[in-house]
Amino acid sequence: MENPAPTSRTEQLAAFGRLLDVLERLRAECPWDRKQTLESLRHLTIEETYELSDAIIRHDLPDLKKELGDVMLHLVFYAKIASEQGAFDIADVLNAQCEKLIFRHPHIYGDVQAETEEQVKRNWEQLKLREKGNTSVLGGVPASLPALIKAMRIQEKARGAGFDWEQPEQVWQKVQEELAEFGDEFADAAAPADAARSERAAAEFGDLLFSLINFARHAGINPEEALERTNRKFIQRFQYLETQSAREGHQLADLSLAQMDVYWEEAKRLTGQQSA
Repeated sequence: MENPAPTSRTEQLAAFGRLLDVLERLRAECPWDRKQTLESLRHLTIEETYELSDAIIRHDLPDLKKELGDVMLHLVFYAKIASEQGAFDIADVLNAQCEKLIFRHPHIYGDVQAETEEQVKRNWEQLKLREKGNTSVLGGVPASLPALIKAMRIQEKARGAGFDWEQPEQVWQKVQEELAEFGDEFADAAAPADAARSERAAAEFGDLLFSLINFARHAGINPEEALERTNRKFIQRFQYLETQSAREGHQLADLSLAQMDVYWEEAKRLTGQQSA
């Protein structure tokens, strides 16, 4: 099937205006929409963002279109509520974003030279410091980010300031060091498990994860997406184990690990993936 012809700029602007008109009416006439606040929408927006991320990972473009619409609705909804409070409206939001993009791209809108992606990123982080008045390069990392994504952003921002390993081999060596340090906490199997030892092990495990995320970044791997793909792969294989064992009259709780592993290997062969 051929791809549909792209809509014109006029049609795109008309569609955006239509969304604003629809929301305007819903806000005035629908009891649910009229009741919503900035706070009540927050958890729904988080859910919609995860659904958008899910569609991207699955590369499901029809679903991506739907999820983008849901997120877009939330964005204009927040702006609508803010306009009712006399704070700002959607035009203020979009104009501020345009000004920020222009300011942070002086190599496009000014006379700054930036020939590579790394130069662009470094300029971006330096401009953000000037713009926000932050005293730390890491000040712009949201405290509420999930830990794995936060580690990625911390490392990216440090790199933007020039603080980074030069070669992937150096990062891999660091991974090996952290793995050895984590293993040292369990080298003496006879040592009693106490709170201090558990705390040391947790600290070393955190260091190991941080170094693995760092290596993934140098290797061009998005660790969040890689882990999610592994999650999906595990779910698919485990559900096969559940379904197939039940079909053959077995209770999962009654199977030995060796028996479960037979189904697991069958699932791996069916999916054509031999890793894990």
